Order: sequence, then C-alpha cells, then structure tokens
Amino acid sequence: MTEIRVETPEISVIVVNWNRRELSRACLESLAGQQGPAFEVIFVDNGSSDGSAGMAEEFSIASGLDIGIIRNSRNCGFCEANNQGIAQARGQFVALLNNDAEADGLWLAQLHSAFKGRADVGMAASKILVWEDPARIDKVGHLIYPDGQNRGRGTGEIDQGQYDAVEEVLWPDGCAAMYRKSMLDQIGGFDQDLFAYADDAELGLRARIAGWRCLYAPGARVRHHRGSTLGLRSMTRLRLIERNRILLALKLFPWSLLLLNPAYYLARLVSGLSAAAAGEGETARFPGFMGKLRVAGAMLMGDLEALSMAPRMLRKRASVDAIRALSASEVRKLILEHRITLRELNGRAAS
Repeated sequence: MTEIRVETPEISVIVVNWNRRELSRACLESLAGQQGPAFEVIFVDNGSSDGSAGMAEEFSIASGLDIGIIRNSRNCGFCEANNQGIAQARGQFVALLNNDAEADGLWLAQLHSAFKGRADVGMAASKILVWEDPARIDKVGHLIYPDGQNRGRGTGEIDQGQYDAVEEVLWPDGCAAMYRKSMLDQIGGFDQDLFAYADDAELGLRARIAGWRCLYAPGARVRHHRGSTLGLRSMTRLRLIERNRILLALKLFPWSLLLLNPAYYLARLVSGLSAAAAGEGETARFPGFMGKLRVAGAMLMGDLEALSMAPRMLRKRASVDAIRALSASEVRKLILEHRITLRELNGRAAS
C-alpha cells in the first residue's frame, strides 16, 4: 500500500486491472479530477506483466490521489479481485470503475446523491457512454431475459435525453456502479465461481432478492472502451457469458422460471439465428460458416461447464434463502417487469 491516505473516506473506489497500463492511467486520471465526497482508490492488479501496479504507485505519488495497491500473482478474475478490494474498503460506499472507463468530474458525487435519504437503496447505476462515440449509450442500468441472459438497458441508442430521469432500474452495470457497504456486508460480495461476466447481474439480483433497491443516476457519466479486457470476438468471453447466465438462473431464479429456462433459451436461439441471417446480433461479429461454428462451440463449452457446476449452484440457493426478503412470486414479477425483448436482445450486438 502507498503512504498517501485519506483519513476518513466516504467512498472506496475499486479499479481492477490486468495488463491495461495506459487505459488504467487514463482511468486514474479521471478519478484524480473527481469533485465531492472524500474517497480512496483501491487498485487491484491481477498479475500484470506490463508494469501497471508500478504505474499506479507512481501516479499516486505524483497526483496525491489516495491509491492502495493490491498486487496479485495471477489473474484471479473480476469477482475475486473486487472482493479483495471490498474487504479492504474503508468507505461507507463502494464504487466500481472499470479500468477501461473514464469518469466525468461529478461521477462519484452524482452516484453518492442517489443514496441520500433513501435507506432502502443499496445500489446506484451510472450513465455509461461509448468512449469513441459518446453520443451513443453503452448501458444505463440492466435488463434481463428469462433464460438468464442479461443486457444493458439502452445499449446502442443515441443519447437524446430519454434516460435523463432518476429512476429505479434492475441493477447497475459493474463497469461503473456504487454499492452501500452495509448491503455488501449483509449479502456478501461477488460470487467467485463466475470469475467474470454476469457477476454484476448475480450480485444485483441477489441484492434485489434481499430487498434492496437500485437507482439510476443520469448525472453520473462515464465513457467506456467496450470489450477491451478479452475482446468482443473472444471465444472465452462467449463461453463465460453462456455458462454464467445458466449459473445465475440456477442460483437465483424462482423454480417457476427455472423450469421454463430451456423454452426461453430455445426461443432466444431461434431469434438469434434469424438475426444472424440478417447480419445483426451477437453472431454478426463472426461472419461465415466457420465463424458461426466457433460461436456454437463456445456456447456448447459454456453449457457443459454450467452442467458440471450445477450441483454447487443449486446448493447455494439455501444461502440466498437466508437473506431473502422477496417471495418467489415477487422475484418472478421483478424479472419479468425488467425483461428485455428478443427484438432488443438480438437487434444489436452485445458489449
């Protein structure tokens, strides 16, 4: 840990990094310009080989920004790294900022304001814009399809003020979010079995099941380089997304939805194939027969991994019951109220 410390930070900001030195520098520069509550930064480096941790230490000294540095010897994934940061957080609120995102100067202050006078709000969501095209929305909260696939609300839309109201959303995107620390102490942090992808969805839905709400703060703006960690065409990314949507459903969905999961999945596949024929949707990034075959292979691998992990996830349902505030029917209603349509899901490529 570096020597520069904020005595009583209101907020702890966690930045997880893996071999993205220059993106992380830009991220830290955006945090150095924050106005509002006192905060600390916890920089968790997942065994980078590009000198990222040293850069963060040098940046702390040069800028005066309070940065505590955790150096992992391996890439332990988004979930475990964030849990390490949460364990060391001294603030009453924990903010996450992807190392490939840059925050506006009032980002922390705007997120923090969502909690004031609202004891039941445990999460706050940002307005996340596309870095190279900031007039276009990346995510403004989240939606979900009833087979467990989740997607950012508003993804791909031009920002014309349609999401400029403070309102309740399902959960925040982990790229740029804030959580009440007492909520995390109650329900636990990220599920490390997921490693990466759908981790924010699992945490967010678990928090909603425990009775916490999420507010979207439109003034909390960040710009995001999409897919910079593994790459948008990564087979590992596709495998993890497919695996983790099943694991999320097994752990958190009411049985009335879980038993319908194969039917919803089939409907999504048919819609996806139709979108692919029109050159749209996720598979549009993988042209040609071989490209589609690679996608199918990655999804099959994800399904097989999920099958092997299913007994473990089903056992975790008991731990969710221990914090439950919403009934199974209320959880079903919540999911369906924030359901993304197949047209929205397959009409644009995921990020």
